[in-house]
Amino acid sequence: PREKGCARVRPVSVASSPARVPPASIRRPGEPDEDPFAWLKDENWQEVMRDPGRLAPRIRSWLEARNADTARAMAATRPLQAKLLAEFRGRIDEEERSVALPDGPYEYYHRYRRGGQHPLHCRRPRGGGGPEEILLDGDREAEGAGYFRIGAFEPGPDHRFAVWAADRSGSESYALRIRNLGSGEDLPDTLPAAAGPVAWANDGAHFFYSVLDERHRPVKVLLHRLGAPPEEDPLVYEEEDPGFFVSVGLTGSRRFVVIDSHDHTTSEIRLIDAGRPHSPAFLVAERERDVEYHLTHHRERLLILTNAGGAEDFRIVEAPLAAPGRGHWRDLVSHRPGRLILGIEAHGEHLVRLEREEGLPRIVARGLANGEEHALAVDEEAYSLGLVAAREFEGDDLHYTYSSPTTPERTYRHDLRRRERTLVRTQAIPSEHDPADYRSARLFAASHDGERVPITVLHRRDTPIDGSAPLLLHGYGSYGISLPASFGGPRLSLVDRGFVYAIAHVRGGMERGYRWYRDGKGDRKRNTFLDFIAAAEHLVERGYARPDALACLGGSAGGLLVGAVLNLRPDLFRAAVAEVPFVDVLNTMCDDTLPLTPPEWPEWGNPIEDRQAREYIRSYSPYDNVAAGDYPHILATAGLCDPRVTYWEPAKWVARLAATRTDDGLLLLKTNMGAGHAGAAGRFERLEETAFVFAFLLFALGLADLEDPAG
Repeated sequence: PREKGCARVRPVSVASSPARVPPASIRRPGEPDEDPFAWLKDENWQEVMRDPGRLAPRIRSWLEARNADTARAMAATRPLQAKLLAEFRGRIDEEERSVALPDGPYEYYHRYRRGGQHPLHCRRPRGGGGPEEILLDGDREAEGAGYFRIGAFEPGPDHRFAVWAADRSGSESYALRIRNLGSGEDLPDTLPAAAGPVAWANDGAHFFYSVLDERHRPVKVLLHRLGAPPEEDPLVYEEEDPGFFVSVGLTGSRRFVVIDSHDHTTSEIRLIDAGRPHSPAFLVAERERDVEYHLTHHRERLLILTNAGGAEDFRIVEAPLAAPGRGHWRDLVSHRPGRLILGIEAHGEHLVRLEREEGLPRIVARGLANGEEHALAVDEEAYSLGLVAAREFEGDDLHYTYSSPTTPERTYRHDLRRRERTLVRTQAIPSEHDPADYRSARLFAASHDGERVPITVLHRRDTPIDGSAPLLLHGYGSYGISLPASFGGPRLSLVDRGFVYAIAHVRGGMERGYRWYRDGKGDRKRNTFLDFIAAAEHLVERGYARPDALACLGGSAGGLLVGAVLNLRPDLFRAAVAEVPFVDVLNTMCDDTLPLTPPEWPEWGNPIEDRQAREYIRSYSPYDNVAAGDYPHILATAGLCDPRVTYWEPAKWVARLAATRTDDGLLLLKTNMGAGHAGAAGRFERLEETAFVFAFLLFALGLADLEDPAG
């Protein structure tokens, strides 16, 4: 049955690439220094990220040939892709706009024009009256650009100027410009190679920003004065540990600039008085391995979220501004195992926290004067909550979002004092959507060691749960990132065709607390893969999936999940999609010149210095464990300018699969030759990429000729 639905396509032979190219040297301690496909890594990869035209001709030729193979294999699905894209566009309001958030005399928001690819950043007088000002027109700025993405738009405190950041390659290296909001013109000073976010000083004449070094790592914080030559910007802070990145921001009160040095499990924060931008930074608490802390400011104290003192699922402490060190931290919200506190904000006289317990999020408001707490209401069994980034924190208004697999996103304004909520925005679905037509539920699968793995499922109410439905299983499971049970318009195109859509909340995320993350990282990483396999088997056993129509999908570190699972259980899935997949784990973690390698040793282990870590990573690294045998139909994607998962990882993986696997199923590689980790920048271009992925899944499962139930 593997060939069903693919009879019109000749098998794709990636092995027809330049096999005569000799293996290139690699950096692996204590091992032979050969890798048969290492030549796909351009020696000048840093230059390629900034300018894709610098790619070596033989590598470009190979990638373009694979793109041509993929285009030929998928040619029969072009009408299906067009139909899917039309469905996707029918579920979005092309003139969508965000909630207008007050800031001084104005309300700021962004919106889209009909047919536009990029956002328009706007403002209007506070209260909603008066004319709109378009401050930054993303469509106009993108004209003539092969790639364009706005990374930040931050008005200054006096509303006269705004800093905006643009990435023109997909490499996440941003050029900062300063826009005069009165004239609409940019000042002549351009700040290249920035990391994106900025923090304004209170005088409206200075701002702080971080810059990338030659290895694409944000390690310096500089201070810029409007109109001054950027090359004269003074250094404010430089991180000396290559395993730590630096970011800048403001406390909600705007009293302090925050300089945050961090890796995945350790943090260290310095503050600068935003009213005195040239004053020295002061340290809150020295870094301590595997201790994180994040903070906000309230009056003459700091409110700090931390796991210090054995608070694995985090606690909230307060400390006086005059003495913020750990010795002065006093519990405000004590640690409770199993209740993971994700974030905090101070709104007026309330402390708001976002937390998660048993996989479900909750927003809790606490009166700072009396300690009284109340949780915000939720409506469904599986759902997602999020705090909307405010521009003012002195009042009682909190904005938050709510959605579920069946319910489009709603934005509420919650009065913290009166404990009343008001619906201020509902995600519009022009083609109409009735949540009652769908059902979402939470299941639990028993993993190999007895752990209960949460699964969120979505399907139409009229889809029979009797083992006859095709199913797409999505997973991630790294860095403590949790996949939310939120609404996704495009996935309804599969669900309306009879699919069950499922998310496996595997270990490596934080769905069930910090322990859930700890048990899916480092030398426990295999739990992530075994949890995913257990979820797939449970869905088949419960009748949610047809065994010969089961597909899986994951991106980035979720692509590692897909690649590892395919090596462990290639028989379990019929089709797999690995988007920008992190599949060459051992080689990448052995190369300390790559942007993310040193900061990620706490996540994966350091194979350069630790032989045990090296052997463990080798045991699951998808590229290193490709074996002779049958695999499912596979689609892998890559971005040539990707600094997170470099393009050669999926390229090498596909090349090795083509040279090793024994079946003649689809093996496709689609490289975006002018984008990075996030793929295309325009909103409709991104939908085109999703339509391609869904068409592949339908095609590979033999369902590509399924028509819309409506006819």
